[in-house]
Amino acid sequence: MIALDEFRKRAQNVKDNFLKRANGNELTEMIDDVIATDKSCNELRSQIETCRAVRNRKSEEIGRLISTGDKEGASKISKEVSELKEELTRLEGEYSGVNDKLRFLITGLPNLLDATVPFGRDSNDNPVVREWGTPRQFAFDPKDHKALGEGLDILDLERGTKITGAGFPAYKGAGALLERALINFMLELHTTKHGYTEMWLPFIVNRDTMFGTGQLPKFENDLFWAENGKYGLIPTAEVPLTNYYRNEILKEDDLPLYLTAYSPCFRQEAGQHGEETRGLIRVHQFNKVEMVKISHPDTSYYELEKMVENAEKVLQLLGLPYRVITLCSGDTGFCAAKTYDLEVWLPSQNKYREISSCSNCTDFQARRMNLRFKSKVTGKNHFVHTLNGSGIAVGRTWVAIMENYQQEDGSLLIPKILQPYMYGLEKIVNY
Repeated sequence: MIALDEFRKRAQNVKDNFLKRANGNELTEMIDDVIATDKSCNELRSQIETCRAVRNRKSEEIGRLISTGDKEGASKISKEVSELKEELTRLEGEYSGVNDKLRFLITGLPNLLDATVPFGRDSNDNPVVREWGTPRQFAFDPKDHKALGEGLDILDLERGTKITGAGFPAYKGAGALLERALINFMLELHTTKHGYTEMWLPFIVNRDTMFGTGQLPKFENDLFWAENGKYGLIPTAEVPLTNYYRNEILKEDDLPLYLTAYSPCFRQEAGQHGEETRGLIRVHQFNKVEMVKISHPDTSYYELEKMVENAEKVLQLLGLPYRVITLCSGDTGFCAAKTYDLEVWLPSQNKYREISSCSNCTDFQARRMNLRFKSKVTGKNHFVHTLNGSGIAVGRTWVAIMENYQQEDGSLLIPKILQPYMYGLEKIVNY
């Protein structure tokens, strides 16, 4: 969340920044509400302090009057003290309600956009940063991953639906092996080549954890919940990874921290996009390898560029054509100050589709998690910057391999980099 001082001292700057976002006018109205509510909080706090001071002074006066034998005067002041206590209780209750409203308003506002984020209304305005690889030219009409997977008997959407419902795919045989191979390949790459520490963390988290990375309160309806909302299934490993050090003060010398983890991801909203529900493009449960960095504020944008390169390396080693885009102001997510997306080429759709998103959240999540570091120079505590990125989405990588490595006879070649993870298997065929 954004520091209150930003609204108190630089309200117009915050408004100008929010106006670049998709719902900018609505956000600026919320800023006015924040300022008004903060003013009410300050006024009530001042009234409470004044009331307490008067009550304490009169309480001392009662003791003085009793010591001089003036019981009548002491009784009169006691009545006034009782009235002040009632008034104090009323003011404190009112303050608590207004303060809760202020916190609710602030936590519902997005991060401030970095100055380098290009202005735009939606995804159509996202500029391409670079492209890698050349899309394959087929001598036959390429099939989509659903037809290929079912033809090779390695993908079973129908039985996955039977077990749970739409959006919960089932992999079979070599399809399951390919999914597992991708997970192991990505984790090994990030830990041995890119310097990340592998973590294995809970896939179900509490509400404080969801709040820390910005899923609550804004995206509550997009999540799967258990125990009547007490616990949530994670939408990405970013949630437990980033919260790992919540409410801690780190040493400056320990920064940056690089963490990576595999996890299944659960999202209610994921399957509600019309034609995208065909196959594995948007599902309610999918696998992903996540990268998280906890960085010093001075180096977080350098770390963002390196994180993007880490995600790109996965696609390069797999030989999958892709491009990198910068999300424009109207398409940048709630927690992010700046985001790059990687989009992989899908022959069946004849276009690039998102396969990784890498964001610098600056101190937005750190404030929600109270995650800080102690400066070696000043000894003061400062909020860290947090970054997250898909390293990468396993299901969509499975899709991209199926479509880009398909053969005319319906078989599938396995990228050489993956063959050691698949017991030397070079080709998937349906006998």
